[in-house]
Amino acid sequence: MESNPVLLESKSSPLNLLHEMQQLRLLGHLCDVTVSVEYQGVRAEFPAHKAVLAATSKFFKEVFLNEKAADGPRSNVFLNEVQVADFASFLEFVYTARVEVEEDRVQRMLEIAEKLKCLDLSETCFQLKRQMLESVLLELQSFSESQGPEGESAAE
Repeated sequence: MESNPVLLESKSSPLNLLHEMQQLRLLGHLCDVTVSVEYQGVRAEFPAHKAVLAATSKFFKEVFLNEKAADGPRSNVFLNEVQVADFASFLEFVYTARVEVEEDRVQRMLEIAEKLKCLDLSETCFQLKRQMLESVLLELQSFSESQGPEGESAAE
């Protein structure tokens, strides 16, 4: 008698994995690369895991997969013209799948997502920008409708 296969799937495992990787990063455990960022003289270093960066960013994937055997594995990556706060937010996003930023930083986050070729962050920024635009358009429409009849009578 043959048994039918069944699927064992965890809904919490991906989030648990991200959470554990974030905790390891924050504690500096098992980090195998340091990303140095600098913008207008402000510089910071961020320990991280190559596997997480490569899995979430085509830029980092290309950097790490194209390491020269003669040079040995890369333990430092330098990013010029990247603001410290923006890279910190990028790291939080790739390690947690979420990050809270001020509305006026959404465009900068989109730019860093494009620079680092992080499709998930790009899509998230585009969705948020679309929601923000729709909200503004609804407010304008509501304002326009509320001014309509009064504006006509005032013009007479």
